[in-house]
Amino acid sequence: MAFAVKEINENSQTLPNLTLGFHIYDTYSSPGMTYYNTLKLLSTWKRTIPNYSCDRAKKMMALVGGLDSSTSFYMATLTGLYKIPQIAYSVFAPVMNARKFLPFLYRIMPSDIVQYSGIVQLLLHFRWTWVGIIATNDDDGEKFVQTLTPLLSQHGICPAIIANIPTLSHYLNYYDLLMHTSPESMLLTSSEVNVFVLHANHRTITCIKWLVYMYKLLEDNDTKSVNKIWIMTAHWDFSTDILQKSFDMTFFHGALSFAIHSNELLGFTHFLQGLDPHADNNDQFIQVFWQQAFDCSLSRHNEKVCTGQEKLNHLPGVVFEMSMTSQSYRIYNAIYVLAYALHEIYKPRPQTRVMFNRHHLAFLNLKSWQIHPFLRSITFNNSAGDIMSFNENGELTTGYDILNWVIFPNQSFVKVRVGKMNPQDKELIIKTDTITWHNSFNQVQPLSLCNENCHPGYHRRKKEGKPFCCYDCVPCADGKISDQMDTDDCFQCPKDHYSNKKKDHCLPKRINFLSFTEPLGITLLFLAVMLSVITVCILWIFTIHWKTPIVKANNRDLTYYLLISLLLCFHSSFLFIGKPQPLTCYLRQATFSIIFSVAISCILAKTVTVVLAFMATKPGSKLKKWIGKKLANFILLGCSMIQVGICVVWLWTFPPFLNFDLHALSEEIVVECKEGSDTMFYCVLGYLGFLAIVSFTVAYFAKKLPDIFNEAKFITFSMLVFCSVWFSFIPTYLSTKGKYMVAVEVFSILASSAGLLGCIFLPKCYIILFQPVLNSKDLLIRKK
Repeated sequence: MAFAVKEINENSQTLPNLTLGFHIYDTYSSPGMTYYNTLKLLSTWKRTIPNYSCDRAKKMMALVGGLDSSTSFYMATLTGLYKIPQIAYSVFAPVMNARKFLPFLYRIMPSDIVQYSGIVQLLLHFRWTWVGIIATNDDDGEKFVQTLTPLLSQHGICPAIIANIPTLSHYLNYYDLLMHTSPESMLLTSSEVNVFVLHANHRTITCIKWLVYMYKLLEDNDTKSVNKIWIMTAHWDFSTDILQKSFDMTFFHGALSFAIHSNELLGFTHFLQGLDPHADNNDQFIQVFWQQAFDCSLSRHNEKVCTGQEKLNHLPGVVFEMSMTSQSYRIYNAIYVLAYALHEIYKPRPQTRVMFNRHHLAFLNLKSWQIHPFLRSITFNNSAGDIMSFNENGELTTGYDILNWVIFPNQSFVKVRVGKMNPQDKELIIKTDTITWHNSFNQVQPLSLCNENCHPGYHRRKKEGKPFCCYDCVPCADGKISDQMDTDDCFQCPKDHYSNKKKDHCLPKRINFLSFTEPLGITLLFLAVMLSVITVCILWIFTIHWKTPIVKANNRDLTYYLLISLLLCFHSSFLFIGKPQPLTCYLRQATFSIIFSVAISCILAKTVTVVLAFMATKPGSKLKKWIGKKLANFILLGCSMIQVGICVVWLWTFPPFLNFDLHALSEEIVVECKEGSDTMFYCVLGYLGFLAIVSFTVAYFAKKLPDIFNEAKFITFSMLVFCSVWFSFIPTYLSTKGKYMVAVEVFSILASSAGLLGCIFLPKCYIILFQPVLNSKDLLIRKK
């Protein structure tokens, strides 16, 4: 204030022929003293009685102050009655609508709502979601907590600790301080919380210093246990009380603070270096400060006398800063705002030149309320180049700086500007790589979380009885992923995609079908071709030896029919291998079932023929007329046509169709043929099973008939193999999915057909090729 007034008075361009003066009153952090001193400003010199004029009245044109919002509010409630302009340099709580209730109050700072938004953005930038809040136990502290807490919750940040520390009007009552601050000091040492948001007014900072000091005394410990990241509001000025100059302040090392934008002023450092406590300028503040700061006395009678040659720049930074602080910059601008407003008032104008040429008359007649129109419209650039103007709410249109405090062991410090907060768009800009963290964090960005972050592939699940910032990390279910940290839920992959093993990406599903090119498909294809070749060879052998007794026995035509149907059975497996098509889906089950019914019907006809042939040899038997090709063909055609009828009904009513199953397998799309009607499908299989059981039963009873060429025992064993394959097929088929389901059916077709081929025809081929002696008519008619 002294520097600004001196600079204005020495400038002939600003307020020429006028000299500014000022009075400074201390509130002692007491509402009572604030009201008392404000009443003194409104009273005469001798009596503190407002509106009572018995002596020379004080000509007060404007007021600057106070240090905190409460002091400013107390002052404004009185001075507002007289419409006296008051320029506050404190930061007001956003819930206080000062412009509405205090229209004559101006604030040389931006809206505090911008600062609250900046605090939230700063916490989100570093992903600090588990923080503590410290405020004084008074109205200002309560408003701070009530305003900040909902903002934090809206953005997913939990206040783990809310500490209301006592206000300290007097710091010398160590007993009371110890009794009241012990619980709060325990909160500050909480290992769960690394970041504290501090409502950093003068009283809060002072109390924090005492808390740490008391904790060290009680615990006989260093400050390592209270090394935290402090985020402080713009109320804070680092300079401490003289009584605390011996306190170790390194626990504030690495702190981040908001500060209303400021710049260095030319000449200010030189002004400080020229201060002299012996100068006769009625400045008793400097005299008291000088004696306490340098631990000397201005009185000649003491042992240690202040010489006046002591240097302010030799004092620790925590006691006195040689640079322009944010608060000092605001006071400087407040003085210049008033000076420019007065300058506009006294500036001569053509229409009032006669009146304003008489400056002394204008000065005597000027009232404090006449300054308001000029204050509201004031706009100028200060000596640092910053624009000074008020918005419609009486707030200065400026932003915030983000400062990083680097404190050295000798209690000196450096303020590093690491970011800023724009007032227009409320956007936080910060340079993380320029921040110096506390040494205990090893220059690694600290974490302040209730628990570890949930990595991609996991989602959060709230812990019962805990704040929403405390959660368990649960892996995503199959088909769901999370590709960001701390997601509340996993989201479903598209139907044609699946989640990878880490559950953090969706991958396109592969097409699943039994291909000709894969090993399983090649194996089944090779088996089908090999068995087809074997069948053709057997048919060729039987064709060459068609006149031999073993071929002619048991109906030679049925033998050819059976071999051809088995050959077609092997070929029907080709319909199941390869990518399904609508036509193949429509034909393959019906084709397979009809061909198999023909093969089983042939076997049944052969078996019945054998039984009837032996029964007809008995004397007086009437079954001779049934022996012959007619009965065999009737059995063959009749049994086959029943299956054809079932398939026709099936294809007419609920035909099979091509289907893309997206859900059967998690990582593949199954291209399959749906049966259309499971009932009809199992009817087809059931009829095949019925034929097989009938054939097995008839062959079983005929297997001991006396004939060397009797096929009944071979048919019995072949049908046993056939039934075993297909009875095991059903549970295996139902328990598999995708191409393996098709492979099971193809294998069953090949295995059952191979069983019939091997059990019935390989013994005959052996006799034909290697035992031709047994293939004679004598053996055919020989009896046991």
